[in-house]
Amino acid sequence: MQVWNDYISQNKQRFLDELLDLLRIPSVSADSKYKGDVAKCAEAVKENLLKAGCDKVEICPTEGHPIVYGEKMIDPSAPTVLVYGHYDVQPADPLELWDSGPFEPVIKDEKIYARGACDDKGQMFMHVKALEVMNKTNTLACNIKFMIEGEEEVGSSNLGKFLESNKDRLKADIVLVSDTSMISMEHPSLETGLRGLAYMEVEVTGPNRDLHSGVYGGAVANPINILAKMIASMHDENNHITIPGFYDKVLELTEAERTALNKAPFDLEEYKKELHVSDVRGEKGYTTLERTGTRPTLDVNGIWGGYTGEGAKTVLPSKANAKISMRLVPNQVSDEISDMFKKHFESIAPAGVTVKVTAHHGGEPVVTPTDSVAYKAAAEAIKTSFGKEPIPTRGGGSIPIVALFESILGLKTVLLGFGLDNDNIHSPNEKYDIFNYFKGIETIPYFHKYFAEMSKK
Repeated sequence: MQVWNDYISQNKQRFLDELLDLLRIPSVSADSKYKGDVAKCAEAVKENLLKAGCDKVEICPTEGHPIVYGEKMIDPSAPTVLVYGHYDVQPADPLELWDSGPFEPVIKDEKIYARGACDDKGQMFMHVKALEVMNKTNTLACNIKFMIEGEEEVGSSNLGKFLESNKDRLKADIVLVSDTSMISMEHPSLETGLRGLAYMEVEVTGPNRDLHSGVYGGAVANPINILAKMIASMHDENNHITIPGFYDKVLELTEAERTALNKAPFDLEEYKKELHVSDVRGEKGYTTLERTGTRPTLDVNGIWGGYTGEGAKTVLPSKANAKISMRLVPNQVSDEISDMFKKHFESIAPAGVTVKVTAHHGGEPVVTPTDSVAYKAAAEAIKTSFGKEPIPTRGGGSIPIVALFESILGLKTVLLGFGLDNDNIHSPNEKYDIFNYFKGIETIPYFHKYFAEMSKK
């Protein structure tokens, strides 16, 4: 609608400046030293929701970081959209690999570089600005509720409790989430599923203290050597995960589904070139698109032990640790997989060491229906703003709360993301294209318009 485009154009610089202000707040949920900044960011989200047109906004305390709830209710008979996003961000480490300060946003080549630019402040803020656009132009078609949390990057451990305690307040017809990606702006897409997650930490302990490697080396088990062998044993020569029972519940794609998935535009040579890798590697028998969206994985996210400072220290370490995540697919269950991992990891530990396994957070895989009114409204919104039909895809990431929306609130979710796979989320130099930011603000009002219209039929 021209009235939306005019309003966006008139307020473009302000929309951008307000996002940059939000990105300057280091709302790192995983690190307790940023607790005050996380609270400050919640306040900033509240103020922006009020300025955008919400009639009611509340910062809701949890046992961890707060949830910001807001609403704009226009008509009890109109459909209600629950917008979910998160204002917390990943740690910025390793800082030395950033080209600019992670919380000092820089615009270069029409891209915003900052921690949280894409994941998820930039994408969440599109919905705040879209509300303002619709509110100021008197074109609101749906009731809108916002639930913006501060713990997504640490597993959303308190969000389930909030859902249980606020079922009436959160009543809606659909959940709308922009925390995912598109293939490209030339090939717009809609994600129809997400992988689940089981996140573990392991500790291998050998001697009761660090030892001189010359005096004790070769006679006492080295926890780092042992840990490396244990981790290596968890994949076979075909990169198949060796945990007994791991694949028992995996919902295999049909040949038709695999064919459809692999029709998505994908240039393997460009993919390798961008990542500076000579070849791809993964589970034998599957394409890269299948491996990253529809197959379960097991990856080491961090590993440490012994001496890692400058120079040399000939030490045989007392302990070795690793953080390991497993991406899950339908119908795997995160608690079951965590238990399988624990039993298997303990069973392969050799004599001479003890093993401790800790499960951190997890989430369930989800598949969203493509025949629902909400999905059709999202597809039509993308078609209108991009001039092209969106391509259905499967996302490789995890948003644990999506499964909870269905199990607790009985609500399906539409994944209307505008990020790109090369936006470096969770990595140094995270970015978000200014074009994508404003394309989201342009597209989201169409979703509300079409969802309202289609819901009446």
